[in-house]
Amino acid sequence: MVFFVLCVAGLWGFYQLPVARFPDIAFPMTTVTVTQPGASPSQLETEVTRKVEDSVATITNVKRVMSTVSEGISTTSIEFELETDLATALDDTRDAVTRIRTDLPQDIQEPVISKVDIGGSLMTYALVAPQMTEDEASWFVDREISRAMYGVHGVARVTRIGGVQRQVRVDLDPNALLAFGVTAGDVSQQLAQIQVERAGGKAELDGALQTIRTLGTVANAHALRDYSISLPDGRSVRLSALATVTDAAADPTEAALLDGKDVVAFSMSRTRGSSEVKVEEGVHQALDELKKAHPGVDFRLVTTAIDETHRSYDSSMTMLYEGALLALLVVWAFLRDWRATWVSALALPLSIIPTFAVMYAFGFTLNMITLLALSVVVGVLVDDAIVEIENIVRHLRMGKSPEEAATEAAGEIGNAVIATSLTLAAVFVPVAFMPGIAGKFFREFGWTAATAVLFSLLVARLLTPMMAAYLLKPHGEEKPDSRLMTWYLRWVDAALRHRARTLWIATGLFVASLALIPLIPATFIPQSDLGRSNLSLELPPGTRLEETVAVAERARALLKDMPELKQVYTAAGSVLDLGDPSTVGVADPRKATLVLDWGLADDRDRDQRELERDARARLADMPGVRVSYVSSEPGNLLQLVLSGDDPQRLQEASLALERDLRGLSGLGSVTSSASLLRPEIQIVPNAARAADMGVSTAAIAEAARIATAGDYEQRLAKLNLPDRQIPIRVGFSEATLAHPALIGQLRVPGRYGPVPLAAVADIQMGSGPSQLSRYQRQRNVTLTAELNGRPLGEVMEQVQQLPSVTRLPPGVSFLNTGDAEVFVELFVGFLLAMAAGIVCIYMVLLLLFNHALMPLTILIAVPLCAGGAFGALLLTQNMLSLPALIGLLMLIGIATKNSILLVDYAVIAEDEHGLSQHDALIDACRKRAQPIIMTTLAMGAGMMPIALGFAGDSSFRAPMAIAVIGGLVTSTLLSLIVIPAAFTLIDDMGEWLSRRFRGRSSHRDSQTLRN
Repeated sequence: MVFFVLCVAGLWGFYQLPVARFPDIAFPMTTVTVTQPGASPSQLETEVTRKVEDSVATITNVKRVMSTVSEGISTTSIEFELETDLATALDDTRDAVTRIRTDLPQDIQEPVISKVDIGGSLMTYALVAPQMTEDEASWFVDREISRAMYGVHGVARVTRIGGVQRQVRVDLDPNALLAFGVTAGDVSQQLAQIQVERAGGKAELDGALQTIRTLGTVANAHALRDYSISLPDGRSVRLSALATVTDAAADPTEAALLDGKDVVAFSMSRTRGSSEVKVEEGVHQALDELKKAHPGVDFRLVTTAIDETHRSYDSSMTMLYEGALLALLVVWAFLRDWRATWVSALALPLSIIPTFAVMYAFGFTLNMITLLALSVVVGVLVDDAIVEIENIVRHLRMGKSPEEAATEAAGEIGNAVIATSLTLAAVFVPVAFMPGIAGKFFREFGWTAATAVLFSLLVARLLTPMMAAYLLKPHGEEKPDSRLMTWYLRWVDAALRHRARTLWIATGLFVASLALIPLIPATFIPQSDLGRSNLSLELPPGTRLEETVAVAERARALLKDMPELKQVYTAAGSVLDLGDPSTVGVADPRKATLVLDWGLADDRDRDQRELERDARARLADMPGVRVSYVSSEPGNLLQLVLSGDDPQRLQEASLALERDLRGLSGLGSVTSSASLLRPEIQIVPNAARAADMGVSTAAIAEAARIATAGDYEQRLAKLNLPDRQIPIRVGFSEATLAHPALIGQLRVPGRYGPVPLAAVADIQMGSGPSQLSRYQRQRNVTLTAELNGRPLGEVMEQVQQLPSVTRLPPGVSFLNTGDAEVFVELFVGFLLAMAAGIVCIYMVLLLLFNHALMPLTILIAVPLCAGGAFGALLLTQNMLSLPALIGLLMLIGIATKNSILLVDYAVIAEDEHGLSQHDALIDACRKRAQPIIMTTLAMGAGMMPIALGFAGDSSFRAPMAIAVIGGLVTSTLLSLIVIPAAFTLIDDMGEWLSRRFRGRSSHRDSQTLRN
């Protein structure tokens, strides 16, 4: 009845659990974005960024402050300590910005304070509507599609990519302005004051209260042409005499193309805690309804992250079934009893299904990490049941009845079964408390694995003996020892007689296995084949959007004859939302990203890395273009940061490090955030002439800004339509601005009327930084190198030895960030988790056996698995990575299982059956060798589908399974011989210490306490 209730709760939890690729993590990071159109990076750094940084630095629990300043935009990212509550961090950031709001320039747009959600864009679609113009398609996305998508449960944000923004353009005629003596600023300000609708108070008419409104707006752009513009001499003139008024679109800042055709695209991201699969279903349903409501409209999927979620989920579940089936085949092969196999088989579903209820209660999701935890323990879950059922079958062969055999066998093996399960749980639980970002991800791993193991213990102690008592049949007589068993016992006897030699050989093998570690390259996460590459093209500062699109199309033409290339989606002037702002950078008209769709890995002969190398080689001859790959996967990039207050020294150090990085073999493209210089037209006011004519510097800047880019959006006049507001932009047309002499002829308001800008200022060509990066309130340069398949640990070791790193200029510091920082944090965290696991195992065994030295005998099995684990990784050419560390951690618990079974029965045989130490160990090896081998083979069989990668991309899981299988082989083979020899040594030592200090036998003492 208990298990019936648990399974019902588990099945309910399973269907309620959201499906996602990675765990939902509340990463404590906030961003402050301040926009001031047209402002240079240097100006923003001085007037905005430093003030924001100084204010947010006073918030408690701030770990680091990073800023990126580009033209018109300052973005400051504040990373908090991991234990910080994100909602509190967001409120504190908002308060810090509010405190300095009056110190910031008055013409900035309102600062935007937001939190950072890990995950990025879930899906991106392209709108296919041949009958729509670009403006109509853009508005259709902004209105109809956005409204439909926000109606889908779980959609957090909808972003349009490409298209245009509708705008009423008032393109001024420079000659007309000159003739009438009016400036661009005058026209813009008068329109903003005339084209308004304002409240006018209240009045009582005929005893009723009436509101008063002033209506000065027009219904369409055509009516604006008849507006009268006042001139400085008191006359007025129609707007149409000064400018051409059109209902058009703003100058495009981004573009989207699908296989070379202009499209308007839109992407969606999900809310935390929602199911990616259900969001996908809801989006598909909403798009189908839109297609029915708007015939001729279609949608084409261009990128999606849900395919990886589906593949990960399906492959994990398939591996779960395959592993369970193989584990049960091992049981049947040894016992040849379908009833005993059936009883063992029930342990799997009855352990896994209730785990889903606990996962739902903890707020977990069905993701790669939790499903990996279940895949890891699938071979372990049946172990306790195997040990129980094997012992029951052995008692049945003694001629006992099923009920008697179940009762006595369960009592005999109970302590060992409890010890093995608790030691495994003691290994997995510390993983849930790992520090750093890795700990955030593996919290779900530790609790899921530990919960499943504890449920398997519950099944083995409650259900397995009960079912065995009623389902099993009496067996024949006990069979004599096989030839293999006789041969094995001779080896044990020899090891017991030469225990010192045996232990020295075991020690030598352990030392030799440690010598394998330097031969195994280390990295963060193995590279996987997602079937999609994000190719980034970066052009020199000042490049126009049209030229960027042309270069992107040229790159696509060079790649289109690759047979594996299915589709190319191009985003120019915008960045992909990969969930990590530090990876993708900021949007810029000179940047473009090509999303190359390679299709499924099973449908092609070359893997993703080979295809990327081929694509890079094809684009190598494109002049003036920086080619790199942007990855959403960790472990593909090396990020290094140089920081300092002296810009000159920082620049020199970054150039030297970039040069040295390019000299390292095997790396892909190396990029630097060292500020590239962008061309500028610099207006330098002549103080004397400007003062004579009554012209201020602010008036010069405003005149230039309004004429060339238009006034700030909050100041612009608006055209009110039934469904939206259209900004009215006053300025010169793009064709007019192409004349270099125009800037000098701009009119600036002075004391005696408008004067030419050239009369009060000098105009010169110059350059300035296109982007500034800051780290911990200092200027910094971030260098990024593509690992191109090379191990992260190996590259980091080479970087530390570079002359540019060992001989840094004074005041310049070197920092590991990004994957390199997490890589170090991860390995340290796992070492701590392993140490904590061993301590927890010792404590559990101490409580169970009531003996201080006996747990040491059991723990001797742990180093015996090192040779097999490291040897298997080396032979299969797998790296020492995150999944391999999970396998090594798991081996700590698995290796102790074999020792516990041997040591527990040896103590029973010696204390209860009155056998000598030697005979007790021989009897323990005879009786426990079969369950040890059975559980080892069952665990190995459960891991085999993961190691061989039968389902989906196994690059992440395979190293873990290979390490576990290799460690299992050596641990089992060696522990069956070494543990008996170690037992005699430690047991004799315990007896000697007991007689020396207490005058009594330790075994007798411990057995009395245990009973």
